[in-house]
Amino acid sequence: MPKTTNRPADSFSPPMLPDRDVRRKRPPAMSFVLRLETLRRVARVVSLLAIDYVGVVGALLTALMVKLALADSFNLTVGWDETRRWIAFAYLVTVLMFARADLYADRPRRPGLAAIATALFQAAVIALVFALANGEHFSSYFLFYGSLFFGVVYIATLRYLHTLVTGRLLEQAGCRRRAVLVGSGKHIEAVAHALAGRSHTPVDVVGYISLTPRPQNGLRSLGQLAELPQVLARERVQEVIIADPDFPQDQAVELVDQCHQRGVSVHIAPSTMEILFKRAEFVPGESVPLFTLRPPVFEGIDYAVKRTFDLVLSIVLLVVLSPVLLAIAVAVKLSSRGPVIYRSARPGMAGRPFRCFKFRTMREHADQADVESLNEASGALFKIRHDPRLTPVGRFLRRFSLDELPQLVNVIRGEMSLVGPRPLPMRDFERLEEWHKKRYLVLPGITGLWQVSGRSELDFDDLVRLDFLYLERWSVLLDMVIMLKTIPAVLSRRGAF
Repeated sequence: MPKTTNRPADSFSPPMLPDRDVRRKRPPAMSFVLRLETLRRVARVVSLLAIDYVGVVGALLTALMVKLALADSFNLTVGWDETRRWIAFAYLVTVLMFARADLYADRPRRPGLAAIATALFQAAVIALVFALANGEHFSSYFLFYGSLFFGVVYIATLRYLHTLVTGRLLEQAGCRRRAVLVGSGKHIEAVAHALAGRSHTPVDVVGYISLTPRPQNGLRSLGQLAELPQVLARERVQEVIIADPDFPQDQAVELVDQCHQRGVSVHIAPSTMEILFKRAEFVPGESVPLFTLRPPVFEGIDYAVKRTFDLVLSIVLLVVLSPVLLAIAVAVKLSSRGPVIYRSARPGMAGRPFRCFKFRTMREHADQADVESLNEASGALFKIRHDPRLTPVGRFLRRFSLDELPQLVNVIRGEMSLVGPRPLPMRDFERLEEWHKKRYLVLPGITGLWQVSGRSELDFDDLVRLDFLYLERWSVLLDMVIMLKTIPAVLSRRGAF
């Protein structure tokens, strides 16, 4: 794990943050009051849950009836009784998998057939494993792959009809999504023309922001890209559509974050910015093949799964490693004067500061010494290969990253995660570029891709890109793989200082 300088505990000053970020959590009651569209969102989720229930029941019943028919024992009563036996569990697993795939999200972010098929396949596998573990015996497994096939057909069809009907209702009610086009002249004109032909829940293009001299396309110019925050507020924008395959990547990263801070969806036209394409999901049912950029944050089911994984495993590790922690504490206390645990000021999720726990590795008050000239790292990081301030015990602890073990307590307190971007000291945070700070959209981690991909030997920009890659591809399996790979990375001591 990357090692950074210890900082005095009383030098705790919060970083500069945006005044308002809609991604920050609010108390449930306040969140309910502040969201004017709560009733419509509840109706959307309830209607989709009802559709999925009908689809799951229909799929199970059809599969069972086909199975009975093939066995020359067709009996509707028997088929319905067997369906009732499985429906509660099958529906619960399906809903969880659908929620995991954002299939209950709002229309612009809700994926289509591919996500439905994938989620139903996962639900079928879970149901099969559960049934076998529960001692069930099957003459064939047609119930599982048959219900999977019929489930995809029924649920996809019902959801398609739901999209058509609700789209017409929203259109008749005058619900239009206010959008701004961003890009260069010819691309703006082409996308605006195509958007005009959308038949359901049409987008109301209120204007454009062009990177090139203002084109004559019949739309209203809203200013320059630097004025985007003011435009979003003034025009009550709900969507920003990037209509330029050559849109500058650094400006794209900043644009996406500014929009997500204000709860504005971001879409991109095809072939735009491959650096962001991993975060894109196809928006079905549109005449323009738009893709939605999702905020790289953990929320909903993802957050619950990751938090549960962190909490359970951290408690287990603290219990198992308690003899090691006690031995290290005694060694630190006997080797030099000073506290056993050092509390380092670190920025956490959204840049909010917290106290990061570590075993003390330096002599008392050594962190106050001016050693900036000895820095050997690039970018914002501060690292010294042979730090003269370390105690003999501290040098050993840093070499094998044992000084980081108290951060398991930070994980239990909800300030850190087992896996995630490493929290940097305030000295390093203050030297970050704006695009670097996007890594603070999630809880920092004890370990991460930094630790298993070269550690201190990598350039700082490459380390930040690894953080972004982790956010885009996160799964519990990836967390487990990173934790397992951390062990040989630490033992090999490659790049650790």
